Amino acid sequence: MSRQNRPLLTLTLLLTGTVIADRFVTGAGAQTGAAGNAIGVTKTAGVSGERVPVVNLGTATVEVGAAIAANALVEADASGRAVTKSAGVTLGRLAPGEVAAAAGQFVEVILIQN
Repeated sequence: MSRQNRPLLTLTLLLTGTVIADRFVTGAGAQTGAAGNAIGVTKTAGVSGERVPVVNLGTATVEVGAAIAANALVEADASGRAVTKSAGVTLGRLAPGEVAAAAGQFVEVILIQN
């Protein structure tokens, strides 16, 4: 469980809905839904009309929605949290040494563009 990250590119995104920090977001400015695409991970929370920093490339700290094994690929759950990839869009991979034992923990994720 980690709170470290190495962002290579962070952009500002205009929100169209309420988002929670450290979760996946869409290019349209909303929290990513289950198995959906993401432009990156929010660094702060915000509401519609606000601008927030989003890590688009590199690694980001992401809240998990369930236990995740080491080196696992991840996708988003219905709340934009990272979960083990099943049938959704691959958004990243846990960074070396990262694992999550339960929902609500934070891990470093290597972001994969989609």
